[in-house]
Amino acid sequence: MQQPPARFSVLSSSSADLLSPTGSSRFSLPSAPSISATLGQSRQRPSICERNLNKTRSSEVSASAFAFLFSEIVQYTQKRVSGINDLERRLNILGYRVGMRVLELITWRAESSSKAPKREIRFLPALIAVFGRPADAIEKSVENEDEYMIIDNDPLPERHISVPRDMSQLSCSSFTAGIVEAVLDGLGFPARVTAHNTPTQQYPSRTTILIKLEKSVLEREEILK
Repeated sequence: MQQPPARFSVLSSSSADLLSPTGSSRFSLPSAPSISATLGQSRQRPSICERNLNKTRSSEVSASAFAFLFSEIVQYTQKRVSGINDLERRLNILGYRVGMRVLELITWRAESSSKAPKREIRFLPALIAVFGRPADAIEKSVENEDEYMIIDNDPLPERHISVPRDMSQLSCSSFTAGIVEAVLDGLGFPARVTAHNTPTQQYPSRTTILIKLEKSVLEREEILK
């Protein structure tokens, strides 16, 4: 009686050596890095939470990254509003949340870099100290005593935003107005801050940040004179 042929053939020792991961250099696997080497690499690259807050040069963000993120914010918000006023209001709210954190960072850097830090208690010196350098002009209204204006000829939020004609009244700098309002509230100068398009032939994206102070701030200014 003949035995049935085997259904599976057995590899010879030479063939098994060729397919073995350890028997041939073609199938050799790299050795895993040691734990000490992995920890050494992670220590060389500190996380963003471990960076020194006083080093402003290493914490700068590229303009292209900001433009991309801000454009996504505007598009996301635009799909969930009913009009221009609602869109500007939501951008203002988002800017206010950012402004609270900006004030905390500005205060930390000012107090840590100076041996005798001082806090401005008058409105105009405080406004110039915080927004004087990046602004093109800071003006006081002639008609209304409680109004100040920060003028920016080329605001960063407006550089890469294309506004359609039917939304020409839209000012994406409402995001910046929210930041300014949060900083002023934190410094003790409550105000209502809005953004307005004031284009010129030389500066088509010129924007005016209008600050309308509350009555309590004006009364305190009169006492401190």
